[in-house]
Amino acid sequence: MEQAIITWIHLVSAAVWVGGSLFFGAVLAPVLRKMSMSLEERIQFMIKVGRRFNKIAIPSLIILIVTGVYNSHPFFTKPELLLSSDYGYLLLIKILLVIALIITFAIHVRIIRKEVEEKIMSKEMTETQIQKLRKKIIILGEIIVIISVAVLFFAALLDSGV
Repeated sequence: MEQAIITWIHLVSAAVWVGGSLFFGAVLAPVLRKMSMSLEERIQFMIKVGRRFNKIAIPSLIILIVTGVYNSHPFFTKPELLLSSDYGYLLLIKILLVIALIITFAIHVRIIRKEVEEKIMSKEMTETQIQKLRKKIIILGEIIVIISVAVLFFAALLDSGV
């Protein structure tokens, strides 16, 4: 029963993280592009929604990492297992993808920090600066979604026993 609960918590956390990321990229961003708001207002809106989402996304990511480590603890107590089986190799790839995800997400959060939001709101940023910021946010967001979906794929491979 314990393992079922941990797996369920892991899956719910993955649903929050990946589902929210996909929502931003596939639903919210395209809808905002078609709205009559200025670029400045759209970015402000996305940042506000992103901050709100992060209140559940960051805990979900932490829970994913903790439950993932718990589920993989036999491989951490015997690291040689990572390089001696297909399962170990897949797990190692998944771990590397999670590390890349964390780094990319940290950069994303750093780029849209509070003082940047304040500069946008107080109109201290030029149109060119806002365009560059938008481009960075979009690229990092897309990378986060791609890595998140890849992590899910490797989770499915691991679960299937491949």
